[in-house]
Amino acid sequence: MYTIVFADDEEEVRQAIIQKVAWNDIGYEFVGEAGNGAEALELVEKLRPDVLLTDIQMPFISGIELARQVREIHPSTQIVFLSGHDDFTYAQKAIQYNIISYLLKPISAAELTEELAKIKIKIDEQFRLFTDGVSEPGKEAVMPFFMSLLLDEFQVENDEERDKELNQKLVDMAITDRADNDYLYTVMSVSILNEAEENVTVEENVNSIDSVLKKYFKSESFFINGKITSILMSGKRGFDKYLHIAVEEICEKVRRIMGRDSGIGIGRLEKGLSSIHKAYVESVKAIGYSTKHKKGIFFIEDMEKNKNSAEMISEKALEIINSSYMNPEISLVSVSREIAVSPNYLSALIKKTTGSTFIDLLTKKRIDVATDMLLHSSFKVREIAEQCGYNDQHYFSYSFKKVTGVSPNAYRRGDSEDSVSNGKYEKQGQE
Repeated sequence: MYTIVFADDEEEVRQAIIQKVAWNDIGYEFVGEAGNGAEALELVEKLRPDVLLTDIQMPFISGIELARQVREIHPSTQIVFLSGHDDFTYAQKAIQYNIISYLLKPISAAELTEELAKIKIKIDEQFRLFTDGVSEPGKEAVMPFFMSLLLDEFQVENDEERDKELNQKLVDMAITDRADNDYLYTVMSVSILNEAEENVTVEENVNSIDSVLKKYFKSESFFINGKITSILMSGKRGFDKYLHIAVEEICEKVRRIMGRDSGIGIGRLEKGLSSIHKAYVESVKAIGYSTKHKKGIFFIEDMEKNKNSAEMISEKALEIINSSYMNPEISLVSVSREIAVSPNYLSALIKKTTGSTFIDLLTKKRIDVATDMLLHSSFKVREIAEQCGYNDQHYFSYSFKKVTGVSPNAYRRGDSEDSVSNGKYEKQGQE
C-alpha cells in the first residue's frame, strides 16, 4: 500500500475528495492533507509519502515550486498534479520533477479514484523494474573497457592525451556524442545491507542502481568485489544540481522497495577518465570511512575535509539559520551544500539532535525575530516580513499565526484573539 498526501487550497473540495475516495480499496494509505504549498512541503518532509497529489495553483508555494523542492528533499515521492486547462502547459514544465500524472480539473471523486488506481499500476511497474535484475543490452561489450580503467592502479592520472583517446572511445561505443565534451567523472560504490548491516549486494542489483542514475547522468554500473560500482559522467552543472538527488533517490528506493539500508560512497570529481581508478578507490574508502556506521551517504571530500560529529554538523546548520534567516532563498538544500553534506543526511541529523525539522527551525527563528520587531520597532508588517525572509506578506501572516496563534497585527496590538477570520487574511498593506 502506498502512502499519499493530498494538497488543495479549496477546503470544501479537499474534504469532499478525502471523504469520498476509497483510498484503501485502491491501494493507498491516506496520511495527510494540506491547504497550501508550505503545509504540503512540511508534510512531505515529515511523512515522506510515496505520492503527493496536489493542485498546481497553490498559495505561498506554487505547485511547480513545490514539486522542485519535494524532489530536493525526498526525490522518490511521486507527484500527481491537478490542473486546469489553462495551466496544463505550465504544469508540463515540471516533467523533470517526478510528475507521474496530470489530472485535469474539475474532477469527481469517482474519476479521481479511477485515475489513482491507474497511477498505482504505474508505480507498481516502477517498483518491479527496480528489482527485476535485468541488465540493459550491451553491458558486456563495454565492461572490459571500464573495468580496466577502474581496477588498473598503474594508470597515469590526468593524462590529457590519454583522456582524449578515452573520450573518443566513448563516442565509438555510442556512450557519448562527442569526444570534445566538458564532462567530469566520478565513481560511486553502493552496498546493500541487511538488518545486521552485513553486505548482501548481488549482481542482480546493478540494474536497480542504473535505473535511477540514468535519469540524471550518463552512467555505467558493474558488480565489483561485492559492491555495485558506477561511473558517472556529466558537466559540472549537472553534478552540482543532480548528484545529491540521485544518491538520495537510490537510498530511498532501496529502503522503500527492497526493505534494506544501503551504504553509498562517492569519490571526487575528476577531469578525465584516466583518473577514475583514484575515484573508485575513494568511493570504496568513503563507504567504509566510519567503522561504526557504514550505512548512509558518504562523499570522500566531506569525510576527509571535516571529520565533524553529527552534533557539530547540526550546530553549523543552526548557525547558518541564525545568520541567514532573512534570505528568502535559504533552504535545506542550500545549507547542506554550504556544509557539504547531503540534504537528507542533514535533515536526519537535525531531527536527531534537535527533535525538529529544518523547516520548523527556520520558521521559529524567523517568527522569533518578527515578534521582537513587532513589539519594539515601527516597521510596517510588510517590511518586517521582508526582513524575516518572506517575499509574500500573506505567507508571513500564515506562518506567524501558525506559530503564535495570532496574526501579526493582533500580536502588535496585544490582542488575545486572532484577527484572521474564516480562513481569509486581513489586508495589511495600509500599515
